[in-house]
Amino acid sequence: MSTLSTAAAPLPTTTSKDTDMNFSTEDLARAQVSTRLVEAQHCRQGRRLAQVISTGRRAEQVAQQARLAIARTL
Repeated sequence: MSTLSTAAAPLPTTTSKDTDMNFSTEDLARAQVSTRLVEAQHCRQGRRLAQVISTGRRAEQVAQQARLAIARTL
């Protein structure tokens, strides 16, 4: 008579190496996200600076046109 074992096979356990690898992958992902956020912030600052410079140039042009218009009337 044979006896069948109904006990389940033990579940594979995670090793320290697997856990370390998982943490390093998460750290890498965090670092990449952080880098992308910094790059995006610099890009926004650059666009804002370009916009301010452009607006300043336009203001200088309008002021120059106003000075010329006043000079013509005199």
